[in-house]
Amino acid sequence: MRTDSGGRDGRDGRDGRGGPDSWDAGGYGPEQGQGQGHDLRHHGDAEVRDDGSALVDLAVNVRAGTPPDWLRGRIAESLGGLAAYPDGRAARTAVAARHGLPVERVLLTAGAAEAFVLLARALKVRHPVVVHPQFTEPEAALRDAGHTVDRVLLRPEEGFRLDPAAVPEDADLVVIGNPTNPTSVLHPAGLITELACPGRTLVVDEAFMDAVPDEREALAGRTDVPGLVVLRSLTKTWGLAGLRIGYVLAAPETIGELERAQPLWPVSTPALAAAEACMTPEALAEQALAARRVATDRAHLVAGLEEFASDGVRVAEPAEGPFVLVSLPGAGAVRERLRRLGFAVRRGDTFPGLDGTWLRLAVRDRPTVNRFLQALDQALSLTGGSPGA
Repeated sequence: MRTDSGGRDGRDGRDGRGGPDSWDAGGYGPEQGQGQGHDLRHHGDAEVRDDGSALVDLAVNVRAGTPPDWLRGRIAESLGGLAAYPDGRAARTAVAARHGLPVERVLLTAGAAEAFVLLARALKVRHPVVVHPQFTEPEAALRDAGHTVDRVLLRPEEGFRLDPAAVPEDADLVVIGNPTNPTSVLHPAGLITELACPGRTLVVDEAFMDAVPDEREALAGRTDVPGLVVLRSLTKTWGLAGLRIGYVLAAPETIGELERAQPLWPVSTPALAAAEACMTPEALAEQALAARRVATDRAHLVAGLEEFASDGVRVAEPAEGPFVLVSLPGAGAVRERLRRLGFAVRRGDTFPGLDGTWLRLAVRDRPTVNRFLQALDQALSLTGGSPGA
């Protein structure tokens, strides 16, 4: 447990944008640099831009081979209506029906990332807390909106598991991912709901929940949890990152606040068509099949990685998302060697709570995983088997 000299009372040592203090699940302590020492705006797509465009992509958590042909067709059909302003009513109704909610509890957004910006700008909060390691855009958006942000850092030696008691009692906004990017931890729904309390907004990022078989531990559709806000994305399972479509599920008054902060017509007509199409029973059945396939492919990847235990490779388990988090000595050097061998993986040191010994790997099909494991074997063996060389 550690406490910096400013402690909790004086709030000393903070910068003008949100300070260097952090709550580390046991105390507060300073970290250095912008975003408390982490590049919060670095994401997996940076690994496959420019000279990385020809690499086999294990850096971006979008399901390969998507969007499927039928979804491409629905999007293409919508192009004939581009002269008209977007009308989101049908898509909003479809999302509401899929989760058994009234439409007043649904807000369509240009991806989950827009939702984080809306939450940061629209909600009046005094003490926001982000549970890390997780997707960094929530904290970045809060900081950009001028908020002071504290962190709860989950520890690898504890399996990155949530301890609700670690969240400060006076936090009036808490953000957590489930399953969490990049740790692939699926927190029990009952444990997350322990974070809910009067006067607090509890934001649960379920961007990858549709990749979990049966959506175990999902909170989407719950109306009995006070202050609950659930974010969903359609970009991961359906391969729509370039189209930007997601949604927020929350109490009507919260939806109203967020909607007032949105610009007019924030979601394009093609994105609305995609959202409506992805809510059909046929699409949900395909999603469920894809989730089971991801689970099988993930098990194959984890089993292959375990073969490198003697090289210091460790997988954060149990992994439940469409990606796995791996620690290994000299991870940065290994990542660069993998690039030379034709594979892009996600660096881990831009996530608060992680350092340069971590990499995140997207789950791919068995043949791709087998080729990657061969490349990893070569990367670990180069320069006499010294990863740090």
